[in-house]
Amino acid sequence: MFGMAEGSDRVLRALTDDGSFRVIVIRSTDTAQGAIRAQKAVGPTAKRFGELLTGAVLVRETMSPDNRVQVVIKGAGGNGTLVADAHPDGLTRGLVQVKSGHFELGDDAILQVVRSLAQGQLHQGVVLAQSANGLSGALTSYMLESEQIISAIGVSCLMGNDEDAVKSAGGYIVQILPEVGAEALQIMTTKLESLRPPDVMLADAKGDPEKLMAELLDGLAYTKVNESPVHYGCPCDLYRVLGALATLGAEEVRRVIATEEVLDVGCDYCGKHYAIQPSQLRGLLDAS
Repeated sequence: MFGMAEGSDRVLRALTDDGSFRVIVIRSTDTAQGAIRAQKAVGPTAKRFGELLTGAVLVRETMSPDNRVQVVIKGAGGNGTLVADAHPDGLTRGLVQVKSGHFELGDDAILQVVRSLAQGQLHQGVVLAQSANGLSGALTSYMLESEQIISAIGVSCLMGNDEDAVKSAGGYIVQILPEVGAEALQIMTTKLESLRPPDVMLADAKGDPEKLMAELLDGLAYTKVNESPVHYGCPCDLYRVLGALATLGAEEVRRVIATEEVLDVGCDYCGKHYAIQPSQLRGLLDAS
């Protein structure tokens, strides 16, 4: 069941043998690195962006593993927005939009989570993302306030010597299940209160999700139930771009065709550019 390479990005899931807790841990180093480089993020912005990407995967794996989840954080004073987009096949990407300087949390920072439900509707939740509690605290608050699930989340992205180089990224979520008894709850509560900061845990574990899980569940009997891959990527392609252009309407498409110029369309997520010929735009009109 567990056959992925040791150094690959992946999600591990485990249940305590008494059915009291579910634990999900993630290695997201390469995923964060890919998204950070694509968005040209550096320094503190890159670190926060890597944490958000990691958190988005954890929320998806916990609440909506078969559906897409987007997590958006709007920074202090409206100075910037970070977006993490996690897909059910493990593909994860994001956007960085910062007006000036570095992205910062603050007393007025907002965390928004949008996820799909089984029936196709969207569930949205919004919480404060104050700098004192960090992104880990904001994600934990979201789970309690919007999902009514008691859990603890820790995310970290450790940067290397270069401002856009990720040394290690990862995190965890510990979820209390309905079957928990009073004694088990007390044990886990004490354990969580004494946990080291996510940055320290990740550094000591060298990003290894097995070691993170071992620290989280030290002294408790547990069983790993499965694992799945996570990777950076972007599903954009020519057909998706043409589909987006089709939403402009026939008159706008005709106006663009009239210029007889090749239309350069770029993907905000990965930076790939598509050269759209007038003949391809005419095809949109024919299709309509």
